[in-house]
Amino acid sequence: MTECLMLEAEDLMQKEILVADILEPGQTVIVAKGGPGGYGNVHFKSSVNQAPTEHTPGGAAEERRLHLELKTIADAGLLGFPNAGKSSLLSSISAATPKIASYPFTTLNPIVGTVVYPDFAKIRVADVPGIIEGASKGVGLGIAFLKHLERSRVMVYVIDMAGTDGREPWDDYRTLANEIAEYNSELPERPFIVVANKMDKAAARKNLRRFVRETGITPIAICCEAGQKELREYADLKDWEGPLGMDAFRAALREVVKPKAPHEEKPDISEMPDTTGDEIPAEAMRFATFLKLDPPKKKSHPSRGNIHS
Repeated sequence: MTECLMLEAEDLMQKEILVADILEPGQTVIVAKGGPGGYGNVHFKSSVNQAPTEHTPGGAAEERRLHLELKTIADAGLLGFPNAGKSSLLSSISAATPKIASYPFTTLNPIVGTVVYPDFAKIRVADVPGIIEGASKGVGLGIAFLKHLERSRVMVYVIDMAGTDGREPWDDYRTLANEIAEYNSELPERPFIVVANKMDKAAARKNLRRFVRETGITPIAICCEAGQKELREYADLKDWEGPLGMDAFRAALREVVKPKAPHEEKPDISEMPDTTGDEIPAEAMRFATFLKLDPPKKKSHPSRGNIHS
């Protein structure tokens, strides 16, 4: 499930009121009830009135004006200023192919990629369009995309450590942290990872240690176009004691999200109920992983339509 649906209603004062938050597959919500049904012509059929045309109208139904919002669901959300390298990072760790260019606001819609580990554990990562100062008040692309971070379990701050747009990296981090705090006070309390991007630039190497002093945070130094060995040997980071490279970022992401590999999702056999009696409890069936317990899919005929309807 990549997106969930949020329903909001407007009252007479034109204020939005949360009606329901749909989070699970198959979850249903009644937002308006239909009126009581009227009597059709079959209710007036009798021995002397074989083909009645009488009927009674149904009752009034509820009417509501709703505002529907789609929010992208991902385990981690990439948060950063425009042109910080979020799309490049996503394309480096997943098979996603976001648009990449050297100008701001290249990403105009959230893009989700999946990080797959050797044991087939998976983490979904969302690339959110660039956020600038004042985004929580609607500046730039504003809250239209800040809302997608609400579904992320971990925030990933992608910092342009080279300051290629004339900003200081430590100021970028403070601004981003302030914007998400003003938008939703719960977001800063979630786990986060700070990534120092563009470490192949000379200015980035100068700013890295000052960033640690200014913020008290040791980021993961990366370059989307270079591996860990190249960064240490050619980017003058031999004496950097902090985490380095894409592998370090993937490991940090996994440590925080804690995804389960397919073999870890099997039910614990020690929790299986007793099956030595005359009847096998229904709860025990979920431990029979070799059985296909899902209902069969409906088949359709190209000319006859759905044969089960």
